[in-house]
Amino acid sequence: MIDLAGIEALVAVDRTGTVGAAAADLGYTPSAVSQQVKRLERTLGVPLLERVGRGVTLTAHGRRLVEDGGTLLRDVERVTARVRAGAGPSAPTGQVRVVAFSTAVRGLVAPLVPALADDAPGLDVVVREHDPWEAVAQVAAGGADLGVVHAWRGMGLQVPHHVRYEEIGEDVADLLVPAGHRLASCGRVTPGDLLDEPWASTFEDSICYAWFVRMFGDQPRQPRIRYWASEFASHVALVAAGAAVSLLPRLGRGALPDDVVAVPVADPVPVRTVGLVWRASMAEAPAVSFLRDRLRAGLSRR
Repeated sequence: MIDLAGIEALVAVDRTGTVGAAAADLGYTPSAVSQQVKRLERTLGVPLLERVGRGVTLTAHGRRLVEDGGTLLRDVERVTARVRAGAGPSAPTGQVRVVAFSTAVRGLVAPLVPALADDAPGLDVVVREHDPWEAVAQVAAGGADLGVVHAWRGMGLQVPHHVRYEEIGEDVADLLVPAGHRLASCGRVTPGDLLDEPWASTFEDSICYAWFVRMFGDQPRQPRIRYWASEFASHVALVAAGAAVSLLPRLGRGALPDDVVAVPVADPVPVRTVGLVWRASMAEAPAVSFLRDRLRAGLSRR
């Protein structure tokens, strides 16, 4: 009989690219992952991995098993979730791997953790920070069980057919300027007011930068970006120093220093929808449902 643990290991190698990364993702040692794959090779009588330089790649047999085995793992996942759901109401247990964008980790996930120790002591929540695009990919591939994602209004987030999505609320971004800035006392600003400002921005491959470009799409040119930083705390520091202005979401932003002012933006209003993603095979899993309810409630209280 085919070993499900071996299939899971092989799928993880394909997803992460190396045996070492697969081991870290699954919580095993690299030796254990290699042994699981080797047992699977002995069972099937065909090679599933082959060495290429210092790494490994899937053989044609391995690729076929990953394609079919992924479906098998989702079927097992679905049956397991239904059985646990049918056991009746109780505090959820087991591990749930959560991926979330940075401000959701600070503004939604972190405030949730203390209550879990009392309400669900048997629940083991493991959190990794990823941009929404990568979070969806992780959930779709089985590298995570639940994702907290966002998409700027007018910019959809592509979700595979076997992944479910639920919008749980909205978040708005404001322009941050130094307290003595010419725009600090404005009731609102528009992109046309901001073309000549020096900006701090996230990197070009981020979803927030994609919105930044879109926000200025109707203007004669894009504004000048002088500082590139992934951490919003760095943006706040640059604004406080008078070096730049920045566009920052409210979720997870925290209290601003006295020398930084948040100004609303209009035409367009920078709004992003916040949502949850999970595999359809986990729809009835009590632990995932429990966390979805808690995250939804946490955002609604903001």
